[in-house]
Amino acid sequence: MNSFDHDQDPALSRFGYDPELQERWQRQLAAGELSRERNLVTEPLLPPPPETLHSLPEAGTNAHRELEAIGRQAIRDGQLGVVILNGGMATRFGGVVKGVVPVRDGRSFLALAVADALQQAGAAGGRIPVMLMNSFATDEATRAHFAEHENFGAAAADIVHFAQFVALRMTPSGELFRTADGGVSPYGPGHGDFAPAFRAACLRDFVRGGGRYVFVRNVDNLGARISPAVLGHHIRSGRPMTAELTRKWPGDVGGGPYLHEGRVQLVEQVRYPADFDPDVIDVFNCNTMTFDAQALDRDFDLGWYYVEKKVEGRQAVQMEHLVGELTAHLDTNYLCVGREGPSSRFLPIKTPEDLVSAQQEIAALYGG
Repeated sequence: MNSFDHDQDPALSRFGYDPELQERWQRQLAAGELSRERNLVTEPLLPPPPETLHSLPEAGTNAHRELEAIGRQAIRDGQLGVVILNGGMATRFGGVVKGVVPVRDGRSFLALAVADALQQAGAAGGRIPVMLMNSFATDEATRAHFAEHENFGAAAADIVHFAQFVALRMTPSGELFRTADGGVSPYGPGHGDFAPAFRAACLRDFVRGGGRYVFVRNVDNLGARISPAVLGHHIRSGRPMTAELTRKWPGDVGGGPYLHEGRVQLVEQVRYPADFDPDVIDVFNCNTMTFDAQALDRDFDLGWYYVEKKVEGRQAVQMEHLVGELTAHLDTNYLCVGREGPSSRFLPIKTPEDLVSAQQEIAALYGG
């Protein structure tokens, strides 16, 4: 194994590089203990019991209004905060940080998310802090975007930036992956960073300020807006976590809820055995979640999964962990949500082409 003096790179230290964990991965790779095969579940993945999957009451019904009232009261009392998963490597939009890309009427993904928080806070007569989990690749551009636009009208105290961690890519044999110029190749090790990074940076201040519930969403899911009804459903469920699911369409890929090792939990595709048929269920994970904040004040032993990437035309290995795996540790309320029309809660934009093709759906969500 080749070594690396991480003290020579201040960006690594700033973003929580863990040299002991890195060295352990390298040893395990060299020993053949990490591979795609080691990712795979060995116990059956069974469809969840139907009674474990829930849906919102139809809009306009008394039952729906009751949930909205519960959620609005929580917002009025300053109990809700939003975490935007804004990490990753800024690669799919040609090296531009996705969150700052204009989406509609000149407003970026992040501007729309802040506008949503301000609108829902204003409607309820409360406040909703917006907390952004940035990576080493997105942090600088994101902070500059907020500074340039004066936090999009939000109070400075209601915009918080915190850091996803950083790790180094490796070769399949356990050496550090070196780029053509001889440098190391850093990456963000997955949205499983949310729980420890949020706990270290934001959790206690959020709770001291009256926060009780945390809504977590991907920066690029334009459907993942704040919903008083969803928040009310989470509160009424009495469970510390709500995971949103949506119906599969042809060609959809992604993890989903399975009965696995005695409990219903989200299992992602990277863990599916080669002969597994994911169509045993007709829903999948939106990566949109609501948590009781206090439930996040603990350590979680999330799995680390082997992922291969092409970097400069060569094979690199990175280890990643997944926020959905918190369902293996927290009693979870599974909520099936729609993905069509103005009430859609799932509209992911992964590429510039998606942004062009989804303009009609974006207009349905954001007016016009």
